[in-house]
Amino acid sequence: MNALRSFWNSPIGPKTTHFWGPTFNWSLPLAAAMDTKKPPETISVNLTAVMCVYSALFMRFAWVVKPRNLHLLVCHVSNETVQLYQLSRWFRAPRLLEQKKEEADAN
Repeated sequence: MNALRSFWNSPIGPKTTHFWGPTFNWSLPLAAAMDTKKPPETISVNLTAVMCVYSALFMRFAWVVKPRNLHLLVCHVSNETVQLYQLSRWFRAPRLLEQKKEEADAN
């Protein structure tokens, strides 16, 4: 019970934006993770690149803000990882299409 009470009253507990900001921010990496099922041609490279920069900036912010917000840091590390994966899918897509064409022409 003391652990719950101390979390509730902590400077990063549910009474603060240090808790609720990252909680709602998890929608970004979750949406990006769901987008990994879509074809790579539908990836917006501009938006994905902006999301990479955004997450990198906020990873730094989450680390230096007092009190240090590890919840926000983990959220943005996750988002950065998924966005970089999406960018890699976009970069590989033309090569994969080319390989499929060559295989189809060979048959």
